[in-house]
Amino acid sequence: MNESFQWYSSRHRESVIGAISAGAFFILIGFIFVTTPGLFDRILDFFRDFNFVLVPNTGIYFFAPVNPGAHLVVYAAVRQFSLAWCLFQIVILALRIAYRSPLNKKAETVSNLVFWLGVAFLIDMFLNEKARLLEWFVFWSTIIMLLGLTLIVRAIIIAAASTRRVT
Repeated sequence: MNESFQWYSSRHRESVIGAISAGAFFILIGFIFVTTPGLFDRILDFFRDFNFVLVPNTGIYFFAPVNPGAHLVVYAAVRQFSLAWCLFQIVILALRIAYRSPLNKKAETVSNLVFWLGVAFLIDMFLNEKARLLEWFVFWSTIIMLLGLTLIVRAIIIAAASTRRVT
């Protein structure tokens, strides 16, 4: 009886953390739209600017904004979201540690934190007032590398904890 109660309470705690995350996500999106005047129209302009363009230094055409430097407000909003979501991941990690969540959930939260912090950094680095097509494609290339890094971080956490349990 005690074992099934612990399973239910663990499952229940994970559901609560998931609900908190979903609610915070929607609140954050709403906050960004409220604090960034005309964001919806600027997002529409951003997507209207997409076309097949020549990737710099290649003979390849790919779908991208024709003028990436014209959408700084959209990039700033995404950066703001990334930083706020990163901070929220720290709160979620603290909850997961306090509620003794499974290791894979803690590792997932740490990798999310690394990803969103990396996205904010990459937006600062590439999608600024000097953004051109080359920077646009470099940004997305580094996002792909960042995804690989987050998987490696998650694997290292799980492997380190598994090694610690064995010894």
